[in-house]
Amino acid sequence: MVERRFPDGFLWGTATAAYQIEGAVDEDGRGPSIWDTFSHTPGKTFEGHTGDVACDHYHRWPEDVHLMQQLGAPAYRFSIAWPRILPQGTGQVNQRGLDFYDRLVDALLQAEITPFVTLYHWDLPQALQDRGGWAARETAEAFAAYADVVARRLGDRVKHWITHNEPWVVAFVGHFLGVHAPGIQDARIAIQVSHHLLLSHGHAVPAIRAASPDAQVGITLNLSPVRPATEAEEDRLAAQRYDGFLNRWFLDPLFGRGYPQDMLATYGELAPTAQTGDLDAIAVPIDFLGVNYYTPAFVRYDASVLNPLKAILVPPEELQAAGYELTEMGWAIVPDGLYELLIRLQRDFAPSTIYITENGAAFADQLEDGAVRDPKRIAFLHDHFAAAHRALQDGVPLRGYFVWSLMDNFEWAHGYSKRFGLIYIDYETLERIPKESYAWYSEVIRANGLVQLGQ
Repeated sequence: MVERRFPDGFLWGTATAAYQIEGAVDEDGRGPSIWDTFSHTPGKTFEGHTGDVACDHYHRWPEDVHLMQQLGAPAYRFSIAWPRILPQGTGQVNQRGLDFYDRLVDALLQAEITPFVTLYHWDLPQALQDRGGWAARETAEAFAAYADVVARRLGDRVKHWITHNEPWVVAFVGHFLGVHAPGIQDARIAIQVSHHLLLSHGHAVPAIRAASPDAQVGITLNLSPVRPATEAEEDRLAAQRYDGFLNRWFLDPLFGRGYPQDMLATYGELAPTAQTGDLDAIAVPIDFLGVNYYTPAFVRYDASVLNPLKAILVPPEELQAAGYELTEMGWAIVPDGLYELLIRLQRDFAPSTIYITENGAAFADQLEDGAVRDPKRIAFLHDHFAAAHRALQDGVPLRGYFVWSLMDNFEWAHGYSKRFGLIYIDYETLERIPKESYAWYSEVIRANGLVQLGQ
């Protein structure tokens, strides 16, 4: 039944994010976040959906921890809502917000589930945005102070910390494309935001370690192999620029190389303003690199685009015509891309430890006769687990794998229209219904190995 076994102690888990599941946006002293503001702005999210209730995890967390325990996954990655802890972003600490995560951490540990805490998963306090948000250097300093507050409260029990989730998305989807909060469309601001995000990571790592000396601290990046649409020289150069934009712009400074010179040249006068010592701070040693992988980036040259990359992504319909199966997000399913990415990270950056902190897929799940049959998700996970196992065999220091997501949730601008969960959420009743993929993943965890499809 077991095709491939994983090393003893390999950490299987699931992942969520605060704004996507918690709800209770105005309870117990929580302040508004940029996603509260954005989702309540007409036209910004699918059918005007918001995270006001989401999965109501804030009230139903004991049931959710029980479902995690039933799954058998030894780890759970979740995020702290900054506006629950510091409603104004700085200053007065909201103890009731800390109390919530205190209870959650204790319940996880009692269930023998290791907590992995992400400090920032996109829900900046609106009060900080009103003072300039991530475009302001002061926000990087505020983040380090926030990290200190949380680590002092939870650091006696939480030993695995992630500073940021996907800073590329925060910077460029939120401040260049403008389709995520705060909805800004300005390349110069986006690039400066990317610097302040990295700087805030560099300041937060020592703050966490001071509060919890035996902590393991890392950062999570969304990374993809970049593939040119054709072998034409223009497409290959566009792919190289896109790799700099998506991958190297964050990896290089984190691993002590500074910003890539080719990208500084590409950005020209848009390049970020940095102070002396910033790059040294960003390059603080980390204990692990978190990798979120969903699909490769397929890129072609386009002289008409109004940005310095002169590159566009190949649209989903072209990928489908080329033979790729797509998820509901329109993303090509390419398990070998995960292997390719992990080997590249080991070769070029040599992180001491890697966790896959997100991998999963959205499909059009239907509740039928009280059950959700999702064979496409099972096949997706099976093939990506196999790619991860292959990378392990080839020496990649992969220590764990967190499936996105534990449950269906608020999928940002897509609202509740995309379902990534192992657990189906009936948004009318908030009933939790484990899918077939939940049962299959439970078998994988119990076997610590890849269970054959159909078993």
